[in-house]
Amino acid sequence: MHEDSITKKIAPLLPPHLSSCLLNLPTQMLKSMEEIRLRSNSPLAISIGGLIVPLSLSGVITSISDAYIVLREDILYTLEMISRHSLFAFEEEIKNGFITISGGHRVGMCGKAIIEDGRIKNLRHISSMNIRIARQVKGAADKVLPYLINQKEGKIYHTLISSPPQAGKTTLLRDLARQLSYGVKRLGISPCKVAIVDERSEIAGCYEGIPQMDVGPYTDILDGCPKGQGIIMVIRSMSPQVVVADEIGKREDAEAILEAVKAGVAVITSAHSSNIDELFQRPVIGTLFKRSVFERIVFLSNKRGPGSLEMVLEGEKGLPLYTASRKGEC
Repeated sequence: MHEDSITKKIAPLLPPHLSSCLLNLPTQMLKSMEEIRLRSNSPLAISIGGLIVPLSLSGVITSISDAYIVLREDILYTLEMISRHSLFAFEEEIKNGFITISGGHRVGMCGKAIIEDGRIKNLRHISSMNIRIARQVKGAADKVLPYLINQKEGKIYHTLISSPPQAGKTTLLRDLARQLSYGVKRLGISPCKVAIVDERSEIAGCYEGIPQMDVGPYTDILDGCPKGQGIIMVIRSMSPQVVVADEIGKREDAEAILEAVKAGVAVITSAHSSNIDELFQRPVIGTLFKRSVFERIVFLSNKRGPGSLEMVLEGEKGLPLYTASRKGEC
């Protein structure tokens, strides 16, 4: 369960006084928690439903002025624990700004960037951490799946999922990968070979090479690899029927997606935005739209909680197949 993951996987990595703070929180709060934020010399805070909530050391919601002030020692202790007392072993992950821990949770970091030859070599003097709590919602894709499949041809449409940050894109991608890998009998889809290019280790939440999330029995995961390179790699080496990748935005991503489409591989991916106008304003996404790559565009929001399905559009013509106020026809 979600709260068990927090108490068993995350709390033991924190200093004892912060661990006790978490364990004092009500069960319902643990179930809905999204992030734990540690910032040196700033209030201890958690995120719930997109809201930032300051905490006292006793685990009580309070004002900013009365919240526990995180010490540098708290951050150093946590860093030592999540790196298992070997920061050098995690240098490659740290320079990308995060470490994935057991359970698939991701610890983002900020500090002093060490630059070498124009590239980030490492992060030092870590001053803040964002423990982003991974949550698997099996069935998250149930509502949208019928719109992403051509049942007559047994075909999976090339799909772009769009939403503001923390509105359920990754959760939906994870469940789409899982269901397609197992097969969707009710929609006439046999088990598929799925490849996840998990650049930020969020979809499958791999820890020591093992996915911490159920992404299906016939799913291969390329973890920590840039999407542009990774998509090409899995197409050449793993013969997938479906490629799943999160948050595209670089020119290399677009080129790789075009290669996947040419190879007859279904692409399911995501991008940040609130509406189709914002999507078109992004050069890389606009390029893919002009090439008529995406056959389905899915919009999510937080209006009725994370993962609220707002609209499904038929890609080339932009016709609404579903809106939240009026259910469309599949």
